[in-house]
Amino acid sequence: MTRSSTAQPGDRRVRRTRATLQRALIDLVEERDLAQISVADVVDRAEVSRSTFYDHYRDVHELAEAACTSMIDDLIGFVLALDPAHADRPNTPEDPDPSLTAFFAHFAQHAGLYRSLFGPSGSARVIEHVRLRTMAAAHASGQLPGADAAAPPDTADSSEVPHDVPAAFVAGALIGVATDWLQRGCPRTPAEMTTLTKPLLLALATDTDTGTGTDPDKGAGTSPTP
Repeated sequence: MTRSSTAQPGDRRVRRTRATLQRALIDLVEERDLAQISVADVVDRAEVSRSTFYDHYRDVHELAEAACTSMIDDLIGFVLALDPAHADRPNTPEDPDPSLTAFFAHFAQHAGLYRSLFGPSGSARVIEHVRLRTMAAAHASGQLPGADAAAPPDTADSSEVPHDVPAAFVAGALIGVATDWLQRGCPRTPAEMTTLTKPLLLALATDTDTGTGTDPDKGAGTSPTP
């Protein structure tokens, strides 16, 4: 959570200062690993004082979380649009699934940033932040088999998400696959990644729809009682 000791978050000056700090960090991460970036580097690039930095953020990792929030929100939008249960969606070599392709295209567009944040010298806090928000989005989409019929929670607050194994699986799988792809230099196009990933999501939907994965009271491979 960001903070300001002298002004409210809605203050225009606060928003402008935070945007300046976030842009400075994004520029620096494109040049070097996050672990190599200090508060001094950020304030020097942003041309603000150290005290100004600490008025808003505790450390570089908290700044990194804030800096990629808008991009994470774009990512969440793609996850919300995914529907692995609908196997009859048009599937062409050019665009097997628009939402899933957009998910990978987003990573490719910001490859330098995500490669640094998600890599061996990146931020575990940022990775967990992205994973939890992706899981909340997968749960809130209501598209995964076994999702609760209740109103979906706020995707920004993962603490409201119940124990949803399919949502956690999808979030971990998507982030893991995207991270591996980034670290290898994106050897396949976003559409090719969709072609390889979509059948795995469909397999999850098929498995849970047949009662083999989400309800321990039904037992593996058994049909629900009419």
